[in-house]
Amino acid sequence: MLGCGGQVKLPLRSMASPLLVRSGRRAPGVIDRAPMRVAAIDLGAVRVGLAVADELGLLAHPRPSLPGKDRKALLAQLAGLARDEGIERFLVGLPRRMDGSYGSAARSAQRFADELAHASGVAVELVDERLTTVQAGARLREAGVSAARARARIDSAAAAVLLQSWLDGRAARLEGAR
Repeated sequence: MLGCGGQVKLPLRSMASPLLVRSGRRAPGVIDRAPMRVAAIDLGAVRVGLAVADELGLLAHPRPSLPGKDRKALLAQLAGLARDEGIERFLVGLPRRMDGSYGSAARSAQRFADELAHASGVAVELVDERLTTVQAGARLREAGVSAARARARIDSAAAAVLLQSWLDGRAARLEGAR
């Protein structure tokens, strides 16, 4: 639905962040204390950044980006990743504007999350991705990565920032629940 000034307004169920699109094995809101294999996705039209948590669910590791132009092939690759590596949850970056509003990119992320949940049978959660690319760029510069090499790695680095933030938040929630 279009709002004033061409702004896309997401349905009410999409306004919460993070948003669980589809639950696989766990009920929403249930904090599982067991390690969880999670992958994060930074959706782009050309490249899709990817990061995967380690087996302990503590650290995010960037993976090579995936081509983003062929949606069907991308979904098949991600479903295969879930199957081959035991991914239990995907995080999809939800691009919000700095004022917190949602635009057409957020609508596209919502559609992609729905398609990914259907294709993989795995829980998919939309997570606010504001400033992850900025943080990823700063980290790459601090690591001495040249601007040319950073362009090829920025999407997966942003996915790793998103995933590490989620993992740290989960660890804090688990610690608070004790």
